[in-house]
Amino acid sequence: MIRTVASLALILVAAWIAIRIVFGFAGGLLALLLSLAFFALKVLLVAGLVYWLLTVFSPDTAKKVRDTFRGESL
Repeated sequence: MIRTVASLALILVAAWIAIRIVFGFAGGLLALLLSLAFFALKVLLVAGLVYWLLTVFSPDTAKKVRDTFRGESL
């Protein structure tokens, strides 16, 4: 009986350590992915603002930019 309890305690401690390692790694990975997603969102917002300003102040340049990204040649 003592061997069973000791084995169970050892398994529980090993499982607890494994869970801490896995969730610690997953938490760090999740934080990295979220920070990259927020950075990408900021870049898209700035690019959208620049494109909008181009369409307002220089429609011909905005058309050239649009055609460049669509892959149409001049």
